[in-house]
This record gives sequence, C-alpha cells and structure tokens, in this order.
Amino acid sequence: MRKMSSKATNLLQPRASRIKQKLENALEASILELDDVSYKHAGHAGVKDGANETHFNLKVVSSKFDGQNLVKRHRMIYDLLGDELQSGLHAISIVAKTPKEVGGK
Repeated sequence: MRKMSSKATNLLQPRASRIKQKLENALEASILELDDVSYKHAGHAGVKDGANETHFNLKVVSSKFDGQNLVKRHRMIYDLLGDELQSGLHAISIVAKTPKEVGGK
C-alpha cells in the first residue's frame, strides 16, 4: 500500500496527483491521505487491461464538511472527481470528517 501525504506529492502517479490537487484546492483540507490500493484489485472485472491507479482509499478532514451529512460530503468529493471517475478511476473509499469530529467533542 502506498501512503500519500501532501508532503510526498512528487512521488505520486499522475491520477493520484490530480486527485490530491483537486481535493486540496476545493476542500482546503487540514488532512488529506490518499492510498493507492489498485494492486489489490488487479484482474478484477472493473479493471481494464493493465490499468493502474484504479482504486484508492481517501481520508480527508475539512471544515467545508461542517453541517453536511455523510451523503453530502461524499457527493462533494464525487462531484470534484467526476472526470476521473469517467476516465478510469473505478472506486474510491472515502472517510470524510470535520476538524471537530477528528479533534474530539
């Protein structure tokens, strides 16, 4: 599993770099972790001939999620990544929290 923090953006593959940039720009995230787990899905039906960067795990903490329920948070992310989902991103597992939810009550 490749752990991708904003400090390691120069090591990212093209799709991962685009995803991080889109999310960082729009969500002003205090935490953004993106893990490429595509290797776990190699050979699955949704993965076309040798495609890589198809499956990711995302953890994002942003004050933009304040007052938004889980479905709305996920929609915000899916809307930001619409073009990636149309061009080979097969799945993204999302954990989206507010700073208050991460820092305690």
